[in-house]
Amino acid sequence: IDRGGQVTFHGPGQLMVYPLIDIRRANIGVRKLVTALEQSVVDLAADYEVGAAARADAPGVYVGDDKLASVGLRIRRGSSFHGMALNVDVDLEPFTRINPCGYAELEMTDLHRLGIALQLEDTAEKLLPYFLRHLD
Repeated sequence: IDRGGQVTFHGPGQLMVYPLIDIRRANIGVRKLVTALEQSVVDLAADYEVGAAARADAPGVYVGDDKLASVGLRIRRGSSFHGMALNVDVDLEPFTRINPCGYAELEMTDLHRLGIALQLEDTAEKLLPYFLRHLD
């Protein structure tokens, strides 16, 4: 599957955010879509006083050097496919067997390890308004 990026892991406890958007009709660029995904996680983390940030050199959202959310998009005929995986409460061990997103020794984290005890459904409800605001 060509979703941009390299090897990753998806499993229980991840919130998959796959916005299917006609970016031409919505009049947004790919960079704006990626930024909206990333910043929605940054805003959610900030609600719990966790300092998360996007990085210019590597897509996704990080807390320190640890990756909290991975972004991988594919644009075909003006429409977005795939999206973002936010680690909410996930077994991170499978990440140790790969180079996540092509980065050797990249450490992954999740919201629970950061002290944010949200269920997947609650996380989705809190994330959506931020995502929509950043698309506006």
